Amino acid sequence: MNNYVQVIAGLVVFYVGLKMFAGGMKSMAVPTHLNYWLGHPLWMFVGGIVLTMLWQSSSLSTTAIVALVASGVVPLPAAVGFILGANIGTSATAHIAAAMVSGGYPSGDAMRIAVVHTLVNCLMAASLLPFVHHIARLASRLG
Repeated sequence: MNNYVQVIAGLVVFYVGLKMFAGGMKSMAVPTHLNYWLGHPLWMFVGGIVLTMLWQSSSLSTTAIVALVASGVVPLPAAVGFILGANIGTSATAHIAAAMVSGGYPSGDAMRIAVVHTLVNCLMAASLLPFVHHIARLASRLG
């Protein structure tokens, strides 16, 4: 099979999977005992880090949170915190990739790139996390 056809087929499958996932997330009912966690930006920030590291997909994390916000389960400020966490969580993928190309243990330029990726995402999150409510208010005005 032609490499271009494989790439396009993979992207189509990925897109269809994300659409199905988003639809399922929109209709998901959330137990009431999770309301505190879902409404708190700091806990959602931690959740964004952990879930993105587990899923190894910031696209999946972003799709999930967008669907939950659209369905009214998660308030916008908490979603902003989650997205900031997902940006840090996706750094784990860079460390895994560095390990894969370095024979099992990240070293050299691969390690340096992974570390810089993590540090930049952490710096960005640390500088924006105190302002999640302002960012959410701005986003509400834009949309």
